[in-house]
Amino acid sequence: MSVGHNLTREWLREAYHRTRKDGAVGIDGTTAEMYAAKLEPNLGRLSELARSGRYHAPPVRRGYVPKPGKAERRPIGIPAFEDKVLQRGVGMVLEPIYEQDFLDCSYGFRPGRSAHQALEALWQNIERMNGCWLLEVDIRRFFDTLDHQHLRDILDRRVRDGVIRRLIGKWLKAGVWEKGQVCYPEAGTPQGGCISPMLSNIYLHTVLDEWFENQVKPLLEGSAFLVRFADDFVMGFSRERDARRVMAVLPKRFGKYGLKIHADKTRLVDFRVSARGPGTGSGTFDFLGFTHYWGKSHRGRRVVQRKSAKDRVARTLKRIGQWCRSNRHRPMPEQHRKLNRKLTGHYAFFGITGNYRALNQVYQQTRRLWCKWLRRRTRGHDGMTWDRFCVLTSTCFPLARPRIVHSYAQ
Repeated sequence: MSVGHNLTREWLREAYHRTRKDGAVGIDGTTAEMYAAKLEPNLGRLSELARSGRYHAPPVRRGYVPKPGKAERRPIGIPAFEDKVLQRGVGMVLEPIYEQDFLDCSYGFRPGRSAHQALEALWQNIERMNGCWLLEVDIRRFFDTLDHQHLRDILDRRVRDGVIRRLIGKWLKAGVWEKGQVCYPEAGTPQGGCISPMLSNIYLHTVLDEWFENQVKPLLEGSAFLVRFADDFVMGFSRERDARRVMAVLPKRFGKYGLKIHADKTRLVDFRVSARGPGTGSGTFDFLGFTHYWGKSHRGRRVVQRKSAKDRVARTLKRIGQWCRSNRHRPMPEQHRKLNRKLTGHYAFFGITGNYRALNQVYQQTRRLWCKWLRRRTRGHDGMTWDRFCVLTSTCFPLARPRIVHSYAQ
């Protein structure tokens, strides 16, 4: 399919508007503002280089983000801003091609789909089956171990356009810049690049989604479902025998494509309603930042409920505490605005039905952390006291209170 001709100046202008402008800069140090100063000439030059095959993909700058609850950090790649624009443009070309192939079980980084839709689909499937044997799977270092040759073979089935394939090949070989040196990994696609989510969806669509739908489900004795968000996924089975059979064959399936299942983090959960009585369950599991468990609705019916995972709450409070410490000398109105943005952002994702208690915990702890670091910026009798803080936050600087944003019927 010939699609490379779409990378015109007009197409890349739209890609530019869809690209985040506040991200970290790549190895060339060019910011979004610097690039926008000569936007039209830059986009015209970029279009010509991309379509003629003369575009050179610069190495990505290596960065690190902390893993929740762990001392180790996750490596990410930070492309140059112009590289981000071109990656976004290629992603816009590939999107309509693959959207007609992708299955309903996939929710990550797709237009019109979100993490909350994945959570809703998971909830509906478990409720429909009245509980299940749930397989919680973790792929070991997926973005670092994605096999380039297998990816090329998968792309061959739908996209053979020379322009697009050359660009993808250059990004895979671009290398990683760290501490003044460039290394060239033989596998993986760095997290942080705009094209990485699309390539990961294409890869896992073949490795997992199609395989599960077309080869696994017809051989099962009972019903089953799959819910995937990027490289995070869970499988549900009505029968334990089916779940254990799939659990045994998964490492072989992923190994065929150069991927490994994390044995310590992959487990089978008996997530059926326990026979011991209403409101209890046999286990819990985490997915997309929420702990899923059996509880009671207002009418006393046994339902699946969700609350913020403990590590997510701890991570949020740690970040807020660090921010309050580093910014305690800034004016109160500025601190108030920033903290409210952090809280409303937290509520926007975690504000689901049944999770008010965890939201309130974050709210109350944020008040205590803010007061703690305001108190430490002054000494003596004029310092901040809890009573004075309560007056200020109830009159002049009220913090955003918890609210349910996503309402699910129980």
